[in-house]
Amino acid sequence: MGAEKQYIDLFAQSEELINVHSAPLLNEQRSEAMRHFAKMGFPDKKSERYRYTDVEQLFAPDYGLNLKQLDVDANPYEAFKCDVPNMSTALYFIVNDSFYETNKVSAELPEGVLVGGLKDIAEKHPEILKKYYAQLADVSKDPVTAFNTAFAQDGFCIYVPKGVVLDKAIQLVSILRSTIDLIVNRRILIILEENAQARLLVCDHTTGTAQFLSTQVVEVFAADNAKLELYEIEETSRTNTRISNMYIHQAQNSSVHVNGMTLTNGTTRNTVDVQLVGRGAEVSLAGIAIEDTNQHVDNHTYINHKTTDCTSRELYKYVLNDFSTGAFTGRVVVSPGAQRTLSQQTNNNLCLSKNAKMYAQPQLEIYADDVKCGHGATTGQLDEAALFYMQQRGISQKEARMLLMFAFVNEVIDTISMEELKERLHYLIEKRFRGELNKCGSCSNCKLE
Repeated sequence: MGAEKQYIDLFAQSEELINVHSAPLLNEQRSEAMRHFAKMGFPDKKSERYRYTDVEQLFAPDYGLNLKQLDVDANPYEAFKCDVPNMSTALYFIVNDSFYETNKVSAELPEGVLVGGLKDIAEKHPEILKKYYAQLADVSKDPVTAFNTAFAQDGFCIYVPKGVVLDKAIQLVSILRSTIDLIVNRRILIILEENAQARLLVCDHTTGTAQFLSTQVVEVFAADNAKLELYEIEETSRTNTRISNMYIHQAQNSSVHVNGMTLTNGTTRNTVDVQLVGRGAEVSLAGIAIEDTNQHVDNHTYINHKTTDCTSRELYKYVLNDFSTGAFTGRVVVSPGAQRTLSQQTNNNLCLSKNAKMYAQPQLEIYADDVKCGHGATTGQLDEAALFYMQQRGISQKEARMLLMFAFVNEVIDTISMEELKERLHYLIEKRFRGELNKCGSCSNCKLE
């Protein structure tokens, strides 16, 4: 046993302390989660599920944990000023792994809607959350999920009751800040009852020079006819490691769209696990990864069509330069009896240097006969003929390369329904491709220079 021993020992010594600074509902799951984690240990690259990301090695350094949930010297409302033109959102913050309560301006939300810190909502409304929390995230099957369930003390929660439509998008800004190298563990729980609708934008940022390892577990419940749009933008630092496991459960005629965009990072591993259990459910997964230096992005998706007339679409694109590494594993299962399934999976990649590496593994498992399913993966370089054609018309080589890269990823950006966010991403990605400071410009910590 290697890196995991220090965390097993820490949990044994600190379980009471962890519980004191969390909610009873979260505490109920800890011991069982740790039991499974101790049995499995961290996965290494011999594990099929994590073959492109060595999780055991990522946890090996000596990180601190803020188990006492001590306040961090940061006021995100002063540091972060959203300047996306015309984008009006209900704004919330997580600092490291704790929901930020101080000076929060309460958003005007419809009656019955709950939005805020997971710990607080779990304490005040356990009767609502009890049947959802840790019900999708199976601690017996994934060691990172088990680790997170054992240590996470807070996070973020959205509960939208039956028939309620949130006109204003929810924006959650996660800020990592510390004077020491730190592990943070957070949960996000999203519950949409029948005919409910919501949009959530999650933005990840770092400040300072400390190294962070963040684990995140997201559980999404979409009841009959519910509709969710979930956008994630990672703009952290090259010393940041992020491991995120998202679990989605969809009932009849529900619709979920998830778009994850990695613009700046160190090492990122994203897992999305979707269960289409209700007839007519529809899911759309999309993502962009822009990498250079030694950055690493690994997206792993699993979609299980469990019943008839469901639809899934996937579109992931990577742009890799220098010594960066990308990985995409997409597994779609059409279960027995899941007739009239529609499924399309696409993964396209650009390698801009001879040292960049891309691993693509699309997979289809079909156990029904009345289906329309397809998948495809391509990896190549910029079109030299197109570059030559553009230069012949007076466009510099640098500008031509940038325009071709932008056109390549634009298809993913177009899956975003929020026009203001789409326009801002056009700006951010153009700055990224030009090699300029690739920060959002919306907070004093990362103001464009």
